[in-house]
Amino acid sequence: MNPKHVAENTVRVLQSYLTYQAVREIIHQLTETNPPQAIWLTQYSAGKLQDGEAYLDGLMLEHKELVLRILTVRAEIADQVVDFLPEMTRVAIQTSNTEHRRQVLERLTRSEPDPST
Repeated sequence: MNPKHVAENTVRVLQSYLTYQAVREIIHQLTETNPPQAIWLTQYSAGKLQDGEAYLDGLMLEHKELVLRILTVRAEIADQVVDFLPEMTRVAIQTSNTEHRRQVLERLTRSEPDPST
């Protein structure tokens, strides 16, 4: 395992997720201020947000102003959440691991009736 490679892949996934969240926020804002553009962005975005960077590259060809808005909102979201991620990630994994280990231990120690009797 190469920790740097895992970290790079994690950053790419997080970047795409923050792009998705930024698009959701902008669609919500546009629903109130510019419904036709909200509809357009919703339709454009359908099924395209798996790779945030590819999504932004494609949107750049269609609507540069929206790309700039997404970049701004994505940066704001990142600024708000990134500091919490290390500790929250550790705690979530520890909690999940503890629960899964408990379930494994319960299954291993559960006495099963002997089917031959």
